[in-house]
Amino acid sequence: MTCSCAPVRRVGLFGGTHGNELSGVFLVKHWQEHGAEIQRPGVAVKPFLTNPRAVEKCTRYIDCDLNRVFDPDNLGRPVVEDIPYEVRRAQEINHIFGPKGSDDAYDLIFDLHNTTSNMGGTLILENSRDDFTIQMVHYIKNALAPQACPVLLIEHPSLKYATTRSVAKHPVGKYEI
Repeated sequence: MTCSCAPVRRVGLFGGTHGNELSGVFLVKHWQEHGAEIQRPGVAVKPFLTNPRAVEKCTRYIDCDLNRVFDPDNLGRPVVEDIPYEVRRAQEINHIFGPKGSDDAYDLIFDLHNTTSNMGGTLILENSRDDFTIQMVHYIKNALAPQACPVLLIEHPSLKYATTRSVAKHPVGKYEI
């Protein structure tokens, strides 16, 4: 199978969307200090701490779940004094990595999470018709073999995703226990 999609030139590596999920936080901080580990010719890779206030307090979020506010209503809200912290942060992330749904959006965002469920290293996809993402998942699964790497597809035809990673043209979530 060949992919007829545009080349991936900009990749975001997100950690700390939920401030108490520390694996992604530690990786992002490491990559911010040791960027050569993740850089490749022709690809700009940006490690990014998504919810620094929640990370500082080691709590899931401050006012609301950052991973649920990347919808048009929240991204278009006027910035006022009492706007929830995570909504303002979503607007900032959308400005840096988007705008969501545009040709200027980052090509790929990997959002790194932890979970207490027994899922192991699992990839979360939102679109079964995204040729690039399907090819990438196939590559990752082969590279990790014989270790299992389950893929969870959370696709619904009428649902517009409001996740942090949904800003990118190709969103992928990665969960570890």
